[in-house]
Amino acid sequence: MKTKFYVTTPIYYVNDVPHLGHAYTSTACDVMARFKRLDGYDVFFLTGTDEHGQKVEKAAARKGVAPQEFTDEVSSAFREMARSMGISNDDFIRTTEVRHKAACSELWKRLMERGEIYLGSYSGWYAVRDEAFYDESELTERDGKKIAPSGAEVEWVVEPSYFFRLSNWGDKLLEFYEKNPDFIGPTSRRNEVMSFVKSGLKDLSVSRTSFTWGIPVPGDAKHVMYVWVDALTNYLTATGWPDNQAPRAEFWPASLHMVGKDIVRFHAVYWPALLMAAGLPTPKRVFAHGWWTIEGEKMSKSLGNVVAPGDLVARYGLDAVRYFLLREVPFGQDGDFSRRALISRMNNELANDLGNLAQRTLSLVARHCEGRLPVRGVLTPEDSELLAAAEALPVKMRPLIDRQGFSEALEEVWKVIRAANAYIDHQAPWSLRKTDVVRMATVLRVLTGTLRWVATVLQPVMPGSMAKMLDQLGVPENARDFAALGAPLPDGTVLPAPQGVFPRYVDDAA
Repeated sequence: MKTKFYVTTPIYYVNDVPHLGHAYTSTACDVMARFKRLDGYDVFFLTGTDEHGQKVEKAAARKGVAPQEFTDEVSSAFREMARSMGISNDDFIRTTEVRHKAACSELWKRLMERGEIYLGSYSGWYAVRDEAFYDESELTERDGKKIAPSGAEVEWVVEPSYFFRLSNWGDKLLEFYEKNPDFIGPTSRRNEVMSFVKSGLKDLSVSRTSFTWGIPVPGDAKHVMYVWVDALTNYLTATGWPDNQAPRAEFWPASLHMVGKDIVRFHAVYWPALLMAAGLPTPKRVFAHGWWTIEGEKMSKSLGNVVAPGDLVARYGLDAVRYFLLREVPFGQDGDFSRRALISRMNNELANDLGNLAQRTLSLVARHCEGRLPVRGVLTPEDSELLAAAEALPVKMRPLIDRQGFSEALEEVWKVIRAANAYIDHQAPWSLRKTDVVRMATVLRVLTGTLRWVATVLQPVMPGSMAKMLDQLGVPENARDFAALGAPLPDGTVLPAPQGVFPRYVDDAA
């Protein structure tokens, strides 16, 4: 039986249209899912939209439409974003679905039965934009207004509320973090979360009465569930919970929740505490990535610099954008998006390094080997060294992908690509054609073999481009996973006419 791997994006909040940050998270999760599929795992990849809460209710009112109509429209934009970015999700969940409301109600009932939720009264600082409560000590003053760490304005709220006994779970969470050091990544976020928990946890308000757009509290329809309790439960809902016989039930607990750093507290503190309190297994890992600035400035509508993923793809190509997002900065750190940097990666690494290597190799096979995979003769140490480096790629990449080290994993691939370029220049198969045809054939077979390994491991990042490259290398569609790499292609395999995969991008404004 295949090992199960369950990866999730956060479910995106539908108060606005998708931007580069959403595409970044989804692409990273997609690479995880695709890599694991190629590595023989049974993968379940979930994304979706978070559609309840006061912020959504207000946004719908501003547009003069009902909340459901508003969320239908914006949720469809996130589906389109996933499609345009080549995201291979297995399910798309919406928190307005019947299956989700049923799961939330069941979780609430279990918490109530265990005495983990009680009715009280809440007074405190609440940021509508963040759908989050903040302690007085976390706030700053600006223009006479109190501001949350996120920059959102807060307001004083007084209303009846149900509370989750979060204060009882601080020591248990710290013990859990110590026993599971890889639960939170990267290390900076882990340290931040542990510091927050060590400072002391207060009981969490988990219902609201000041608005109605949410899931009603079971047995008390005057209250709707706090949007984060509602939202986090989606990860359970998608597995068919609470039906333990559901087709996807065995995927829980999740292998990886991928989130932005602004919501790590909800996923690494509130979520495992709620699950523990309900007697349910916790996810195995939460990874919080950084944010993108745009040409050195924070992305904002007021500055007019919000980057629409579809516009980038239309201009630069899907795989180039996917590659840049995961190559440019170490995943987990903040990064700056610039078109100049994107074009540089496209031209230097994709067109020059990889594209030119493939084109030179395959053109020589077409010209001097009758367009067929040549027979490999006796290997020299140089041949063996290059092949060994290529064949080691899955082994080197696995631990890096498992800890979300995407840029480091890609660097391992580029080490092989650079070595292959040095190899072809040194071996000069175009000259061997005149002096040693057998040696020429061996060199070209080493290069095509290297390219097969490279293209196979790069499929998760650039699926379309690598499919074209594997087509040109004569690799059947049913032989493109890691397990198939151990079986060489038959000598004499007919290859299609070579075509460039990565054209150079020319932009006078760059």
